[in-house]
Amino acid sequence: QVQIVESGGGLVQPGGSLRLSCRVSGRFVGSNVMDWHRQAPGKQRELVASITSSGNTNYADSVKGRFIISRDNTKNTVYLQMNSLKPEDTAVYYCNFRIGVESWGQGTQVTVSS
Repeated sequence: QVQIVESGGGLVQPGGSLRLSCRVSGRFVGSNVMDWHRQAPGKQRELVASITSSGNTNYADSVKGRFIISRDNTKNTVYLQMNSLKPEDTAVYYCNFRIGVESWGQGTQVTVSS
């Protein structure tokens, strides 16, 4: 059974940074496209960043230049480094596989506020 556990969220001031982790068990992240999504209150879930099996990355325009997605195959974990955070980044962040989407984890709450 595949399990996805996100962590690393919290309360941060505008301009601050956080590093999110997505630990996966039961399926290898290194051979798949992995996505980070977020969902703000009252809004639909949106794709934030992706990383392919070859390490190519893509970002939503709203986070380009501020967020960095990476992966550690030895830990079967995907990361999202978030810098220069803005209040509009406030959301619950989730990760998942692009192909063969698994059951969603509980997500990790990111709140950007002064």
